[in-house]
Amino acid sequence: MKKVLVAEDEESIREFIVINLTRSGYNVEQAENGAVALEKFSQDETGFDVAILDIMMPELDGLSVCKELRKRSSDLGIIMLSAKTQEMDKVTGLMYGADDYVTKPFSPSEL
Repeated sequence: MKKVLVAEDEESIREFIVINLTRSGYNVEQAENGAVALEKFSQDETGFDVAILDIMMPELDGLSVCKELRKRSSDLGIIMLSAKTQEMDKVTGLMYGADDYVTKPFSPSEL
């Protein structure tokens, strides 16, 4: 079973993602901010296959988390999730190491 780390500070969006990924057969861990996401990534012994990161989070933003996760794992799939829809925002996310960039609002099938 694929393991996914979801880092999103808005609880309703985080729960929406977790419910839909769980229904689709994924094992999901959740974090309410970037610092918690890095902590969970470090503590997990089996490893994550994918990280879904909101860009605008308290304590540590998603871009910083993305950059750090990419340093730690070149195999990890990273999806940035953001309300920022400008082309430069998307390019920046990809430059930080993300594999994909999904804008809010989104449908579960996009993830």
